Amino acid sequence: MLFSPLILGELELPNRLVMAPLTRTRSGDEGIPGPLVAEHYRQRASLGLIVSEGIYPVPAGRSYPGQPGLVTEDQVSAWKKVTGAVHDEGGRIFAQIMHGGRVTHEDITWGHRVVAPSAVAMDGEARTPEGKKPYPVPHALTIDELPAVIDELVTASKNAIEAGFDGVELHAGNGFLLHEFLSPNTNVRTDSYGGTPENHARFVIETVEAVAAAVGSHRVGIRISPENEQHQMDEADNAVAHATYKVLVDSLAPLSLAYLSMLHHDPTSDLVQDLRSRFGGVFLVNSGFGVVTTREEAIALVKDGHADGVVVGRPAIANPDLARRWEGGLPLNKPDAATFYGEGAKGAKGYTDYPFYQESLT
Repeated sequence: MLFSPLILGELELPNRLVMAPLTRTRSGDEGIPGPLVAEHYRQRASLGLIVSEGIYPVPAGRSYPGQPGLVTEDQVSAWKKVTGAVHDEGGRIFAQIMHGGRVTHEDITWGHRVVAPSAVAMDGEARTPEGKKPYPVPHALTIDELPAVIDELVTASKNAIEAGFDGVELHAGNGFLLHEFLSPNTNVRTDSYGGTPENHARFVIETVEAVAAAVGSHRVGIRISPENEQHQMDEADNAVAHATYKVLVDSLAPLSLAYLSMLHHDPTSDLVQDLRSRFGGVFLVNSGFGVVTTREEAIALVKDGHADGVVVGRPAIANPDLARRWEGGLPLNKPDAATFYGEGAKGAKGYTDYPFYQESLT
């Protein structure tokens, strides 16, 4: 079943393999994806769906040097070439809209202040163009400022559709802004956007509703990552956090979104499957953050009814023809972790130079 078609929104996917949003930081200082980015995504068009790397909606939402944006006309024009390359190969691609929240530094946001639900800083240091620097205490967004942030995410989503993307995925996981509203350790507000599960979920629900109204619910997916500890999130065994996700999914279910994508270390767990049941629509899972998702696991997740599709990262990085290789049980290329991102993420090496499978001539 992993290699059978799947209806997602108004799209028909040829298989149920989804390329995970992968930070590759190859769009330069101006956040403009170039020909190399277009080639990278073009090569992977045989996957059922491509979800782009996280794209910042405003400068204040930029988390990494080299990250692409969907703010300026030049960025939108550049993405048109990327989506065109994917579509020319018969592929489908969603843009992941990612506001970094507190996971950034003013040296990365070009001086724009770092914002979050609450003034709770991350420990550790950000990798800025000027070197490593401590994460700043973010500005706690006021109630009056929240509508403008939603408008920014709506505008970026509309820009994505103008750029030729088939839809958008709102990133509400991995410790970035939307996730920060959901999680009790990053949201210590005492107003109507914090304190209870309903209040913790409110900002994300309002954002999804606004984006769906602007571009069509069939073009909107959302990614969440309950219990993911990336960027110092703390939700494991947290009753408020678990209740918040139930409120969130119950509120999203009537919107008829394209999909709900969930990153979790155990996609078969009671929590994950309860949220799937509550959502009622196309449900994608990604178990591969801590460990690499295998072909056997991906096949079993769909076959056993735990997911409608499987989101994969590292196998898709190293194998542009992953769908063919997994369907045929063919050998895989080995990923080069040194070129994923950071200092090694430069040029074609580890990006567009992974070979397609070639039948042996001997």
